[in-house]
Amino acid sequence: MGTALIYLVVLLGVAAVFFLGATAVFGRGEELAPIPPTATPTWLPGPEQDVDGEDVRAVRFQQALRGYKMAEVDWVLERLAAELDRVQLELAKVSGERDGLRGRLAELESAEQGPGGAG
Repeated sequence: MGTALIYLVVLLGVAAVFFLGATAVFGRGEELAPIPPTATPTWLPGPEQDVDGEDVRAVRFQQALRGYKMAEVDWVLERLAAELDRVQLELAKVSGERDGLRGRLAELESAEQGPGGAG
């Protein structure tokens, strides 16, 4: 029993040395220096600017202990970015059609008034 206890203590000691050595060499796993608590890496254009798919794709959230699964957040952001791109493309198409119809309406109204200008 005493030998098993000695082996256990030695094993825990070796594990602690490896852990402390790895922590000293690799740090806490952060690639960049931590940002101040009041700051955030999350950025989007201001309210006066449009948010497009590239803005959503560029969003990064600060991680915290017991934070989020990055793969899930990335999936949601990609889905939102694709939807924004689709909606903006559809809006541009509809706006172009609207402008064309306004031009056609103006032509019809001027033709209806006739060359004399009387209606």
